[in-house]
Amino acid sequence: MQERAMKIDLSQMITEGRNQASQNIDELSTEAMLRVINDEDKKVALAVEAILPQIAQAVDAISAAFRQGGRLIYCGAGTSGRLGILDASECPPTFGTPREQVVGLIAGGHKAILQAVENAEDNRAAGEQDLRDIGFNASDVLVGIAASGRTPYVLGALAWAKSLGATCAALTCNPDSPMAQLADIALTPVVGPEVITGSSRMKAGTAQKLVLNMLSTGAMIRSGKVYGNLMVDVEATNQKLVQRQINIVMQASECDEATATRALAASEGNCKTAILMVLAGLTAEEARTLLAQHHGFIRQALRNGQSGAE
Repeated sequence: MQERAMKIDLSQMITEGRNQASQNIDELSTEAMLRVINDEDKKVALAVEAILPQIAQAVDAISAAFRQGGRLIYCGAGTSGRLGILDASECPPTFGTPREQVVGLIAGGHKAILQAVENAEDNRAAGEQDLRDIGFNASDVLVGIAASGRTPYVLGALAWAKSLGATCAALTCNPDSPMAQLADIALTPVVGPEVITGSSRMKAGTAQKLVLNMLSTGAMIRSGKVYGNLMVDVEATNQKLVQRQINIVMQASECDEATATRALAASEGNCKTAILMVLAGLTAEEARTLLAQHHGFIRQALRNGQSGAE
């Protein structure tokens, strides 16, 4: 006999509420329909703004983990899982990170990235097992992602990570959710009911994307991956990025294109090294050594290099 599914009370979730502004959206003209969606989307950034202190706490925890060799692990189901995978997959080309430093896990595994896997999100044990499979440990930071805040797969992962003593954050859109109560850091941008009732890929998904952008980008800035507002560890994996590297060196050092190109060639395509070479008048080897001494932070290396030359 098939086990009866446990009844879930959706009425207590803000994300499942009925949005008064869109109750007649099917009767509106196309432009008016889109205006309703756009007006609701405007609320998302304000909801994220309201939790900036908590996001900052998470960024500091992640960057501290990176300094100790730990990783950032995202864990979610459906849209939430895909957003985590998207953010993780962009870190290596953007910031030159090892692929294992930021990892996205999704209920149902690789297949679930492209299509729904039936009942995957309800498998609490799978959340723990997926963390075990990647060697998750107390040095890592886990960010569980679920608009509802009650997804069993994510709760299983959070509970096991907590039992190891790892720092855990919960990114949800419903206050006082089971995930938020379990985590060390509750990231809860409350965006209100969706334009299409229960379609949390909309405002909730947008809010999650904004927060994930902040978590990874903020931690990378705190790790020396950004100089000014330039992504100085970008990897040149295509022709566009080769030119971007040249532009970054030019912008950071105010040199001409020929100088930037020569410095990048001498540094084997490493923007940071090339920038320090130009700014401090160093060889590639000297610049590499100085950067290593200052954990990849250009400003600290530059101050040391300039004082040493005096």
